[in-house]
Amino acid sequence: MSRVYNFSAGPAALPLDVLETAKRETLNWNGSGMSVMEMSHRGKDFISIAEKAEADVRELMAIPDNYKVLFLQGGATTQFAMVPMNLLRGKDKACYVNTGAWSKKAIKEAKIHCDVQLSASSEEDNFTTIPAVSSWNLDQDAAYCHYTSNETIGGVEFQDIPDVGGLDLVADMSSNILSREIDVSKFGVIYAGGQKNMGLSGIALVIVRDDLIGNVQAGSPSMMDYKNHANANSMFNTPATYSWYLMGLVFDWIKRNGGVSAIEARNVRKAEKLYAAIDASDFYANPVEISSRSRMNIPFTLANNDLDAAFLSDAKDAGLVSLKGHRSVGGMRASIYNAMPEHGVDALISMMDHFEKTKA
Repeated sequence: MSRVYNFSAGPAALPLDVLETAKRETLNWNGSGMSVMEMSHRGKDFISIAEKAEADVRELMAIPDNYKVLFLQGGATTQFAMVPMNLLRGKDKACYVNTGAWSKKAIKEAKIHCDVQLSASSEEDNFTTIPAVSSWNLDQDAAYCHYTSNETIGGVEFQDIPDVGGLDLVADMSSNILSREIDVSKFGVIYAGGQKNMGLSGIALVIVRDDLIGNVQAGSPSMMDYKNHANANSMFNTPATYSWYLMGLVFDWIKRNGGVSAIEARNVRKAEKLYAAIDASDFYANPVEISSRSRMNIPFTLANNDLDAAFLSDAKDAGLVSLKGHRSVGGMRASIYNAMPEHGVDALISMMDHFEKTKA
């Protein structure tokens, strides 16, 4: 069976080179005589894997020395609670920006731990835009400001890092981390689930500035304390070793393909091609304000939604899968993360053009 082009929003496609390497090393990693899945996380073999993964992501993102890099379980959703637990530091309020479904989930969890100040929201616009930072209501006495840099469901993405004054900036970058160059020093915390741009589900990459570690809320479970994980080099308990290994393979793949700058240039080309095809047609439409459009997740609708099922069927026949939009918004969605090759986007555009000519 030949491989398909997988446009899933997550778990998402992995680079073929990464899959081939994992396949080759499944039974015998680096002459060890065993699989990574069988290794002790305390042994020298896995320690070498873990150390290389951290070194590579530090290089790729130019992470300053005064930041810890943590590989934690529970995906990004666990960070919805860990962030307020660790960053409130005696304060009782935090600022949040609501730009879609994942922002709302983070806000809901934060309300358990503190008073959430909704600094901005695009819900009245059906999450089709990002509120201008100049309009945000930011309380400089709050503990931090949280935003979601890319919303997978609505397909909106911040094009620049917001200036929040003296507040510590926290970003959920689950769906666009390593897809564009950023200045890590502008953040207090960056976190991201692994299953979109970095590998497998169940693991999260957390980048946290040193001075924000060690102030967890009293009564918090020990697993929710960044300090415990930082002190144990992300091995406070048995980590998700295979997911960590796969994440390291993805980091190495990015390095071998020119680093984040080269990946970003390719992502720009992919997104521009697909948006151009949508905008040039009366048959397809994208609801997002142009300045807020995501490079990673591109939702689109058909002029006649009665044709949705036929579109998905024809797409599958053409080897294009996981294009159905999220149940909350309908339509279609093409997730074109780092691992999606340009020819995958070209194949989708060709299929869309053919479908329009036969159905319009």
